[in-house]
Amino acid sequence: MDSVWVQNIKVSQFPPLEKNIKTKVLIVGSGMAGILCAYMLKNSGMDCVLVEAKEICSGVTQNTTAKISLQHGLIYNKLINDLGKEKAYLYLKAQKDACDEYARICKNIDCDFKTVDSYVYSLDDELKIKREVEALSSLGVKAELLRNVDLPIKIAGAVRVRNQAQFHPLKFAYSISKELPIYENTKVLQLMPNKAITTRGEITFEKIIIATHFPIINKHGGYFLKMYQHRSYVIALEGADKINGIYVDENKKGMSFRSYGDLLLLGGGAHRTGKQGGNWRVLEEFANKAYPSAKIVGKWATQDCMTLDGIPYIGLYSQNTPNTYVITGFNKWGMTSSMVGAMLLTDLILERKNSCTNIFSPSRSILKPQLAMNIFESLIGIITPTVPRCPHLGCALKYNRDERSWDCPCHGSRFGMNGELLNNPATDDKK
Repeated sequence: MDSVWVQNIKVSQFPPLEKNIKTKVLIVGSGMAGILCAYMLKNSGMDCVLVEAKEICSGVTQNTTAKISLQHGLIYNKLINDLGKEKAYLYLKAQKDACDEYARICKNIDCDFKTVDSYVYSLDDELKIKREVEALSSLGVKAELLRNVDLPIKIAGAVRVRNQAQFHPLKFAYSISKELPIYENTKVLQLMPNKAITTRGEITFEKIIIATHFPIINKHGGYFLKMYQHRSYVIALEGADKINGIYVDENKKGMSFRSYGDLLLLGGGAHRTGKQGGNWRVLEEFANKAYPSAKIVGKWATQDCMTLDGIPYIGLYSQNTPNTYVITGFNKWGMTSSMVGAMLLTDLILERKNSCTNIFSPSRSILKPQLAMNIFESLIGIITPTVPRCPHLGCALKYNRDERSWDCPCHGSRFGMNGELLNNPATDDKK
């Protein structure tokens, strides 16, 4: 089964590159982040080109649950404690501006945009919820503490923020991409200073944005140490009780809920890519108990890049790569983070001041506890003697029985049974 977003929708199609071209800004990768970057730059009068190895939105974007919210788990209490109130407010402002921009653009687009309340709940820790409510309130957000929500589970508490949103991601992306300079089936094979060699020709550029899900340049930025990937699962239920709002568990291994039309989208079963997890089995068992009369009509999985501190990497790719930018590491909040990134990168490229530049800088400190775990997983993957190996950095691949794929526990690349690349950072098929 496929994601509900790809069912009964006319896919947008763009031609491949057919000759050598020049552009001011080259964008590599056409998920929501890349498309929004191209959209913002073009509307700002900047000459740009977007290239995609396959088809637009054919990766993680088509598998999102498409929640638009400034709530990203219980992040604001953590940000205040780690970075201080001023920087926490800047993160909040960036998310709020992103939500407002979606609402503005969607006024003229048929993409099932709907204003809903957003909830982050905890199954067992009311104190965490109280602290987040206090943190949001201190930053000027009206947040409410609830002890009961419209879900078939018992919770310790939930944070509610009103007037957030949900939408149909592909309807939105296909609509705003219609007039954009996009080349599909044009894979970048090699990047040189101010030039990209693709399968279809050469592109000369002044600046470049790497908007691939996981950054593809290994020798700069250290993203293979600064991020890992997290896999999660979704089922669409027909005949389940409808819910009002978007719900996520504060535990990243917990469940999420939202409605789409007459369907309930239930997410969860998460685990680090290449490791064991609950997969669809957990969701199906829950659905059988909570919604015994419901029928599964959609079933899919998605993958998220997780950063060391829970904040995306948006800005210069590294301190040693001027005019090369990156947008990645959305920590399961790809819709709002894509918009934040597109707005920020547009300002940076047009040399406009943006107060959030330092918050999202990819060159910020990497001295976080998660770094040690990432290094450990990489070392284990490299010294494990089994085959097959990942062509990215040579880690041993693990067989994923549920999805019938070979997955890399080091950095999250995935391959089909015939060796075809499913998820990067690897750029080539498995031999």
